[in-house]
Amino acid sequence: MSNDAPLSASVPLAERLRPRTIDDVIGQRHLLGKGKPLRVAFEAGRPHSMILWGPPGVGKTTLARLMADAFKAYFIALSAVLSGVKDIRDAVEAAQIQRGQGKQTVVFVDEVHRFNKAQQDAFLPHVESGLFIFVGATTENPSFEVNGALLSRAAVYVLKSLNDDELGEMIVRAAHELGDIGFTDEARQGLIDSADGDGRKLLNNVEIVAQAAAMQDLTTIDEALLASVLAENLRRFDKGGDAFYDQISALHKSVRGSSPDGALYWFCRMLDGGADPRYLARRIVRMAWEDIGLADPRAARIALDAAETYERLGTPEGELALAQAILYLAAAPKSNAGYNAYNQARAFVGKDKSRAVPIHLRNAPTKLMKELGYGHEYRYAHDEPDAYAAGETYFPDDLRAQHWYRPVPRGLEGKIGEKLNWLKSLDAEWRRANTKGRQADAAAKPSGAGATSSGKPAPVEPSDDESA
Repeated sequence: MSNDAPLSASVPLAERLRPRTIDDVIGQRHLLGKGKPLRVAFEAGRPHSMILWGPPGVGKTTLARLMADAFKAYFIALSAVLSGVKDIRDAVEAAQIQRGQGKQTVVFVDEVHRFNKAQQDAFLPHVESGLFIFVGATTENPSFEVNGALLSRAAVYVLKSLNDDELGEMIVRAAHELGDIGFTDEARQGLIDSADGDGRKLLNNVEIVAQAAAMQDLTTIDEALLASVLAENLRRFDKGGDAFYDQISALHKSVRGSSPDGALYWFCRMLDGGADPRYLARRIVRMAWEDIGLADPRAARIALDAAETYERLGTPEGELALAQAILYLAAAPKSNAGYNAYNQARAFVGKDKSRAVPIHLRNAPTKLMKELGYGHEYRYAHDEPDAYAAGETYFPDDLRAQHWYRPVPRGLEGKIGEKLNWLKSLDAEWRRANTKGRQADAAAKPSGAGATSSGKPAPVEPSDDESA
C-alpha cells in the first residue's frame, strides 16, 4: 500500500482504499500483470489515449488517476452526465496552460458514451495534437457509443468484473482500514454476493454494515446483522445498456438451444435485475415464432396466453406463467424455416423489380375486368382433386417459382414437409401428363399444305410466276 498519510475517517471507505500504485490494484490482471498492455505502458513511461470499457466499480477511474500520477501529469476529471462543451473548452485551456509549464495533462471523461457526437468531436483536434492524453470510461460498448474518429485515436481496454477471490481480498483490506473488524464466513460471502462484481459497491456495503456494528458495540459482523442492515439488493442494470441486452441474448439462446434450466436462470436473472416482465413477455412471443415456428404452433399460443396472464395477474403471480412458457419453448421442437423463408422473401422482393400480377390470379369484380380476361383460367382449388390445382402457378409470369420455405423434419413441420413433397409430386405428374397431351395433339394434327407439325401455318413457297 501507499505510504501516503491516511485519509480522514469522514472520507468514504472506497476513496480511502483507492489504490496509489498499479501494484495496489485488485483485479484486471489481464491488463496489469507482468508483460500485459497497461503495465507495459506504465513501465515504459509512454502514456497514450485510451477507452476503458467495463462494468461499474472495477477500477476505471482509479486507472486514469494512476496514469496521471505515474507520468506526473495534471489530472482533469469530467463527467459526461454533468459536463458540457464549456467544460471541455475549460479543460482545453487548462491543458494549454500546463503545456506552457512543460507538463502533460490527462483528461478523464467518465461515462463518455453519454456525450453526443458534437461533444465527442470537440476532443479530436486536441487528442491529435497531443495537447492532452484522453482517457474515456464507459460501461457501454464503445463500438456503438463512441465516435469512430475518436475510437480510432484511442486504445480500447476491456475491464472485467471482480471475482469472488478479488472481492474477498478487498474485504480484508477494508477490515484492516476499519480497525480489524471481523466477518463470519456467511457474512463475508453475503457481502461478496451483494456486490455482484462491483468493488465500489462492496466497500460501500461494508462501510454501512460496519457503522451499524459499531453502533451496537459488535466486533464481528454476522449474517443476521447483514440481513437487517442491507436492503434487498437487486442486481440492477441500465435497461438500455450492454448488460441488459447480453442477458436477453443469453435467455433467447438458451431457449433456442433447448436448455429449459438455462433459460429459466436468465429469465430470473433479468427479473432480479429489474427487467420489465412485459418486455420479457414480448420477447418470449418473438422466440416462439423465430425458433419454434410451425414445428410446434402451440408454442406461440402458450406464449401469448402467458403474456395475457401476466397482464391480468401482474407481479409476482403472472411471472409464473412467463416462466412456464419459457420452459415449454425451450423443450419444444425447433425450426427457423419460417423465419428464414420470410427474411429471404423480404430480401428478394426488396431488390426485385415490380412485377405484374398474372391475369389468372387477378380479381374480376366488374364486367370490364372479366372481358379483359381477369381471373380467366383460374382453377378454384376446392373444385380440384384433393383440393389442389396441380401444376397451377402463383408467381408472376416472368418469374420462375422460388423455394424459400424448407420445412425441417421436426415436430409438426415434419408432417408439413411430407405434405409439400406430396403436392410437388402431383405437380410433376400434371406436367408429365400435359407434356404427353401436347405431344399427342401435335402428332395427330394433319401435316398437309398450310400447316406444320407445330400447328403453325406453313410458309408459302414462291411460284414460278411470282419469281419471274
